[in-house]
Amino acid sequence: MNLPELGAFLRTRRDRIRPADVGLPKGPRRRVPGLRREEVAQLAGLSADYYAELERGSAKNGVQPSPQTLAALARALRLNGDERDHLFHLAERPVLPRSAHGSSAHVQPALLGLLDRLSNTPARVITDLHETLVENDLARNLLGKSPVHRGPAASFVYRWFTEPQAREIFPPEDHPHHSRVFVADLQAAAARRGRDTEVTNMIAVLRRRSREFTALWDTHDVAVRRMDHKKIVHPTLGVIELDCYNLLSEDGRQRLLWFAAPPGSPGAEQLELLSVTGTQELSVAEGMAPERLSAAESGSHR
Repeated sequence: MNLPELGAFLRTRRDRIRPADVGLPKGPRRRVPGLRREEVAQLAGLSADYYAELERGSAKNGVQPSPQTLAALARALRLNGDERDHLFHLAERPVLPRSAHGSSAHVQPALLGLLDRLSNTPARVITDLHETLVENDLARNLLGKSPVHRGPAASFVYRWFTEPQAREIFPPEDHPHHSRVFVADLQAAAARRGRDTEVTNMIAVLRRRSREFTALWDTHDVAVRRMDHKKIVHPTLGVIELDCYNLLSEDGRQRLLWFAAPPGSPGAEQLELLSVTGTQELSVAEGMAPERLSAAESGSHR
């Protein structure tokens, strides 16, 4: 691993990003033109100390960034495709694919820029197969941290029809509605992708494993999900009623999903409470990687 070159590369990428590019105030006492180290760490969901070690390029503390950590840094630093690959090569890690979809997809910059500005709103970027690519702390507090999966199980739609526990996030009486909406949205994604093997394989498995999915798929109902009203079952706050909005990318393969509630409503009050509770307890309970614990304890943005 070429740690000195890795550290130098990270420093130069950090210096070129202006605070406004990622939704941060410039501030009157800023002495550097780009981002501070702690700001990059916050955006990437890392501890400030861990990121500082990466930039120092020293091997004495055994810094070994994982592919997931490198992908988070690439998003935080707004690296283009070539720069992202270069980061992985310097770290001597296998380059995660940069396909337009998939759980390791490169998040489209426009959606990522909007996500950075939604610090007080639960929000995440997902694919058209409902694979979470990146999310903020409020989304994790509201929905729980997205499980790490590869293949079809990375899709929440897939887990909805194959893993009963995936449905616990919504009240049982709302399950039929969500099943219909998920399948209608997947119909649109499948048609848009054409003969894409990722979606065709997933549909084939779902037809074998779920009678409910097969029955709904055979209705051929289609509707791209853009807005919905949801009741979310939270483990400590109970049922939270929110409006869910979707902003699709130009090619339709990624979307920014966020939750809101009318001012003064019970849902708005519950979101306000979530915004001040922090993520430390959730992160530890779900086995967050040690290198990310400090960021969670300090209430990092991502």
